[in-house]
Amino acid sequence: MTGKGSVNHNSRKFHAKNTDPERSYLNVEYCNENVKEVYHELFDEALARYNEKQTRSDRRIDDYYEKIRSGKQEKPFHEIILQIGDKDNMGAKTENGQLAAKVLDKYMQDFQRRNPTLRVFSAYLHMDEATPHLHIDFVPYTTGSKRGLDTRVSLKQALSALGFKGGTRRETELNQWAAYEKEQLAAVMLEHGIEWEKKGTHEKHLSVLDFEKKERAKEVAELEAKKEELQEDLQESRQETEKAQKQADKYQKRMNELAPMVKNMEKLAADFSTDPEQMLPEVAVMESAKSYREKKAKPLVKKIVQVMRSVYSAYLDISNKFTKLQAAYSRERSGNERLTNRLEEILEENRELRMVAADFGRIRAVIGSEQVNAVIDRAKQQEQIEAEQKRAARRKHNREAR
Repeated sequence: MTGKGSVNHNSRKFHAKNTDPERSYLNVEYCNENVKEVYHELFDEALARYNEKQTRSDRRIDDYYEKIRSGKQEKPFHEIILQIGDKDNMGAKTENGQLAAKVLDKYMQDFQRRNPTLRVFSAYLHMDEATPHLHIDFVPYTTGSKRGLDTRVSLKQALSALGFKGGTRRETELNQWAAYEKEQLAAVMLEHGIEWEKKGTHEKHLSVLDFEKKERAKEVAELEAKKEELQEDLQESRQETEKAQKQADKYQKRMNELAPMVKNMEKLAADFSTDPEQMLPEVAVMESAKSYREKKAKPLVKKIVQVMRSVYSAYLDISNKFTKLQAAYSRERSGNERLTNRLEEILEENRELRMVAADFGRIRAVIGSEQVNAVIDRAKQQEQIEAEQKRAARRKHNREAR
């Protein structure tokens, strides 16, 4: 039998109606570990490696046990229950029942060695019920996985690693493994003079199953594996779609923030798109060249320089934001090809930025390329000086830290 498992019941933290508490001292506890601690032992290192690769915080996994427990792909653990005979021929209080307990005990001693990918954390032999029986709880896991954590929970892959490859619906990995374990139990029974009577079944011997399994087409097993991958892909795609919608809303908010800046750029371009002769003040009668230069020409040039710096700063700000949005879009597209509708939003933003660049070109045409380039060069030089100062400060800090 296999089941969901109840560790508290197995350890007798509570008694069901079919148990005799006065005989519970006869029970055998092989192991009783906290399943969450076992998850830390098996998966913490793989979880750390997985989280380090994630560029988005919402894709990180804080608690792997809770992820598996709340998910639908895998169970946190599995339980197998084994029993020899029934209460009529192997009653727990009889001599035959004592013999059954010896057989189950010897079977249990070799279970973990035989099944290394099934991490046993709880195992009990119960003698306080009608018939002796064995509960074994385990976490199935696989290593070297290319999807998700490189070490992760997977019953299918854990049994596959033990040599049980799925084929038809009847001969799944689990069914094949269960048949093999029955053979192991039957071998121990035979050592104690107990023969396995297969009542009401037409099961073939395991060696025959193995022979037929090798003769079957491999495509069936590959299709089953592909089906499992597609189911996982579907779940991940649904999650990615929800995250993409949130990201799209975030981009819209940024676009709304950029809109006023674009309007300001357009206004500046309009203010300085007039004829240069109309902008320059007339020379007063008897006014000297020096006076005109100091009182009229210089203030005008200073004002133009200030405007140009503002325009250049705004242009850089918008350009940087566009670059970040474009990079974010590229990540989203590579992560999920079905999110191509985001392309139109990015292209619209690109068109708006081209308009800003056109306005910047108008200002360059009005004021003159030479003067604009000089202002831009001075701004770049100042940025380089500040960047070098920051790098020098960091190097000094690192040297002092050593």
